[in-house]
Amino acid sequence: MEDTVVKGGRGRPGLLGGVRPMKRPTTATFMPWLFILTGDVVDLCRGKVALPWLAAAGLVVFVALYVTAVVVGLDEDRCTTPVPLVLLGGLTAVTYAMSIGYGGDWLLFFPLLSLAAGIVLRNRGRWLSVAMGGYGITVGVVLSAQSGTENVLAIAWGTSLSGLVAAAILNLSETVAQLRATREQLAHAAVERERLRFSRDLHDLLGHTMSVVVVKAEAVRRLAPRNLDAALGQAADIEAVGRQALTEIREAVTGYREGSLATELDRARSLLDASGITADIRQSGPPLPPQTAALLGWVVREGVTNVVRHSGAAKCAIEVRGEPDRVHLEISDDGRGVGSEADTAPGTAPGTGGNGLKGLTERLAAAGGSLTSGPDGRRGFRLVAELPVDENDEEERAA
Repeated sequence: MEDTVVKGGRGRPGLLGGVRPMKRPTTATFMPWLFILTGDVVDLCRGKVALPWLAAAGLVVFVALYVTAVVVGLDEDRCTTPVPLVLLGGLTAVTYAMSIGYGGDWLLFFPLLSLAAGIVLRNRGRWLSVAMGGYGITVGVVLSAQSGTENVLAIAWGTSLSGLVAAAILNLSETVAQLRATREQLAHAAVERERLRFSRDLHDLLGHTMSVVVVKAEAVRRLAPRNLDAALGQAADIEAVGRQALTEIREAVTGYREGSLATELDRARSLLDASGITADIRQSGPPLPPQTAALLGWVVREGVTNVVRHSGAAKCAIEVRGEPDRVHLEISDDGRGVGSEADTAPGTAPGTGGNGLKGLTERLAAAGGSLTSGPDGRRGFRLVAELPVDENDEEERAA
């Protein structure tokens, strides 16, 4: 939602399609209201006021306290200190003294007092209500006692309403500013999440693809001297893997890529066979929802890539065991383990498997699952992933 107000004029163009940003009231917004005291100044200059020196002193003190209370009340750093409350108390005392002593037009001090109170007490709802009610009642009582009931309701109502309106406008502008800041923070967080998602996808995609290309290229080098047809088959696989990687990277960039567990299991078997690692892949249980299958596909991709690149294993077992409300994936090998110091990326603790497994752990945790990894007995490494089955996703897929 834009923090804007409609610009005057039908069909008049303005910023953001006919609207302009709402500006927070400043000190200058409340200074012109002092002109309502013009009548008192004129009477003072014409000598129509008893004890003019006292009236002039009271007027000067009132204006000074009003300006100071407004300035301090609008200052975000000082508005929560006792200073504006002390200034408001002094302004209240001067207002009552001048209104009781002189009456007449001097009662217009009350609307200005109400404005100052609305600024100072805008974040103190209970005290603001008490102050506005008290000002309105007392100004009505004073006016009735001095000049009858004429205009009592108008002045009393204006006194109460002016402070409430000032407080409402200030609170609204501050709320708009907070919403704008919150919106910017949310937008920044969304950008950071998208960057993290993309970096994870790119890491998983390129890490797996480059591992396949390296393994296939090594197979070509081994087979070329003695079996040219087999070597050409491996070379064709490299071309196919490269083309598929380009497609997947484009899909990852646009955010539409959805992994497939079945496809990743097939790729895992092909990669393990090309690496000379015996693959034992088993899958049981009911069909999985697409989102769950996609997450497990990432686990298979990363886990098998680590086996090929780091483990030095001769055998690798992959088991997917589905249950009505949960699915279990386990990848184990008989190699030296992903977490050996020789195979661990710089800056990564031994046994963690690097940034890929860390990213997968975060992904599965966000989906309510878990990912654990570590040595499998005296030799080998095991990766275990568990995910809850999304019943809503299952029902939509079945429908």
